[in-house]
Amino acid sequence: MYQILTDSCCDVPYQVLKELSVDFISMFIDVNGQEMVDDLGEHFDINRFYQEIAEGALPTTSQVNVGRYTEFFTQYAAKDIPILYICFSSGLSGSYQSALQAVEIVKEDFPQAEIHVFDSLAASGGEGLMVYEAAKMQQAGMALADLLEWLEANRLTYQHWVTVNDLNHLQRGGRISKTSAAIGGLMNIKPIIDVDPQGKLRTLEKIRGRKKALQHIADKIVENTGDPKDQVIFIHASGDNEGAEEVKRLIEAQMQPKAIEIFPLGPTIASHTGLGCVVAFTRGPVRQ
Repeated sequence: MYQILTDSCCDVPYQVLKELSVDFISMFIDVNGQEMVDDLGEHFDINRFYQEIAEGALPTTSQVNVGRYTEFFTQYAAKDIPILYICFSSGLSGSYQSALQAVEIVKEDFPQAEIHVFDSLAASGGEGLMVYEAAKMQQAGMALADLLEWLEANRLTYQHWVTVNDLNHLQRGGRISKTSAAIGGLMNIKPIIDVDPQGKLRTLEKIRGRKKALQHIADKIVENTGDPKDQVIFIHASGDNEGAEEVKRLIEAQMQPKAIEIFPLGPTIASHTGLGCVVAFTRGPVRQ
């Protein structure tokens, strides 16, 4: 049997990953000079984190380094357990390259180790949904080689539809200019963002008003979902559960998917989006 691994940028609660027998490596977040470990809710208090942002904290994040990846992979390589690591998008972090370097180091001591580092080209629940579905296929008996082939063929079918409420966080992260943030705030502009085929964020549209932006997110999920009865949809939000529930309601008014799960947006992503970010994830057409 092989082991599926991921990282805390998948934003799937640790209880769910535990039930799926998926292990993960944590990202670190610095908040007001204090280093915090994102353990997907096992000990990390996400609501306290949101409160600190509301009080003016400007958290920073760092990618997983080669040393930590080496330790993470070694615990399985030493037991001769094949590894499939589904990684946070290389378009948003250098962690993917660090993981590849770690594989080479591990193989110096364990030359026969089978370690596959798979670039999800996805973020947050997009990566999480990929991990979730991969684990379900593993549980159904799919061999590692077949799962890798499936992931390669379907990687770009994972859809991300994002809206943010605080343009200042996008400006701080270099996603938009200071002028655009100021004008957008005055005009109540809510950008609609997705993830492109290179795994990078891009702004697609600008919607006037929060209510219309949430409707747009729901409409895009409905438009871009394959067979609803077979599809699980993830919705994540940073401190706006009402917004997440509204998107769920709007989706269910138009179709009935297999399930819709609502989770908190993790601290790594929320550090760059600020509060009020709502994101919905599904699988459908290949991203263009």
